[in-house]
Amino acid sequence: MANGMNQQEQTMNLENLERVYTNYSSVYDQTFGKAFNQSRESAVKGLHVSPNDHVLEVGVGTGIVLPLYPTHCRIMGIDLSEGMLKKAGECITKHGLDHVTLQRMDAGQMTFQDNSFDLVMAAYVVTAVPDYRQVVSEMIRVCRPGGRIVMLNHFSNGNKFIAAVEKLISPICQRIGFRTDLSLDHVLDGTPLEVTKKEKKDPFQYWYLVECVNAKNGYSRP
Repeated sequence: MANGMNQQEQTMNLENLERVYTNYSSVYDQTFGKAFNQSRESAVKGLHVSPNDHVLEVGVGTGIVLPLYPTHCRIMGIDLSEGMLKKAGECITKHGLDHVTLQRMDAGQMTFQDNSFDLVMAAYVVTAVPDYRQVVSEMIRVCRPGGRIVMLNHFSNGNKFIAAVEKLISPICQRIGFRTDLSLDHVLDGTPLEVTKKEKKDPFQYWYLVECVNAKNGYSRP
């Protein structure tokens, strides 16, 4: 692994991650969801999805924002947690979202073919997985050249005092499913992703919406 994690450690971390989020699933929308979903809803509403786009939502969770996507696109939602996917399935049934499909999948080892999607959306994902480099690599692989990869996440901002605090509390935060000490530069380092938009999102100005074009295979923006 790129971060030095061996296969056994990664498997254990994935199992822990799945257990944590499955435990959250029944109360997520009423607890953590209240803090996260205002930003997530704003991000999805601003995606400007084109007709017939094939969209991948990595870490679809309970599917609370699935009804906000336009019906003129196809959506694939993946998550590691069976509990989260069960809630997302209930959301699909309730709202009649025939254009949405769900699969249980490890974001670091997706089974999709290369260049399968026009848009990849990952909200609160890269800081909640054992190997963020592997997950980002997989998002790039399954996104077509010139497609978009959008990340909504907390990234450390370079302030030395805040960074020190974030690094201190990161081991504690990892126990409940996320880390606080990861910078955007580290996430993008060595990738073909070109940032086209970066903005802070409400309610706490803590989350960054980062939109990138996938410039792999020699693609360059007009």
